[in-house]
Amino acid sequence: MTVIQWFPGHMAKAIRQMEENIHLVDIVFELVDARIPAASRNPEVVRIAKDKPHLIIMTKKDLADPQQTAAWLNYYRAQKQPAIAIDSRANVTPKQITKIAASILADKLAAEKEKGLKERPMRAMTVGVPNVGKSTLLNHLVQRKAAQVGDTPGVTKGQQWLRSSKHLELLDTPGILWPKFKDQETAQKLALTGAIKDKLYASDDVALFALNFFRQYHEKALLDRYHLAASDLELSDVDLLLKITQKIGMRDDYDRASERLILDARRKKIGGFTLDRAPQAGDPSHD
Repeated sequence: MTVIQWFPGHMAKAIRQMEENIHLVDIVFELVDARIPAASRNPEVVRIAKDKPHLIIMTKKDLADPQQTAAWLNYYRAQKQPAIAIDSRANVTPKQITKIAASILADKLAAEKEKGLKERPMRAMTVGVPNVGKSTLLNHLVQRKAAQVGDTPGVTKGQQWLRSSKHLELLDTPGILWPKFKDQETAQKLALTGAIKDKLYASDDVALFALNFFRQYHEKALLDRYHLAASDLELSDVDLLLKITQKIGMRDDYDRASERLILDARRKKIGGFTLDRAPQAGDPSHD
């Protein structure tokens, strides 16, 4: 198996800039992919944010398993961690986020008012892994095309301030990964959902990882998508991938079939899915 690792120079620079600018903001908006709420949480962000008020924004909820998204929100609630699951393009999203931020910062804003300080906008730093949908959300929050949007990791290279409304200003940051993944399963989850550039991993490794997951949790969707028989699930992951390769007319070109399967997963052709299963409230391994 190819070891997946990616930490180019601009990510190290982005982390330094975050450390330098964290004192300028009132709150951190940490965007996580609803399909991988745990794997897409950057430990560097957690370290830098420290005690700064924090809102977890689960993006791409339309691509995730709705039951798992609800379970994750319940888990965060039990942890007293403010969190919201969103469709970045929904019209209600900017108001929802502004309202939650105002409730989180209510005591701080009230204290400033009591001191006679002039009313000012809340300042939020937006952070997340590459391709988490940050630019799409920011463009919607500021009601214009302020941040570049792309479906490849690493589109935003610098940090910039954006005004969402008279109540909210946003410091955009580039999508950042961290220097060393905890394990290769985390790396595979990030690769499958598009946070790591495709050329940096072996597609068959990630496709086999996906197959193993789908046969375990979304068996019917997998059978339907590739016109498989229930007996095909008795095959090993490798043999099942070869079977799918033949089924989609690619003969024995399992590399191309692997790429197709990864794209199918990302485009919800095998249904909405969540790779990180929500922990039960109080599970110490996720606290």
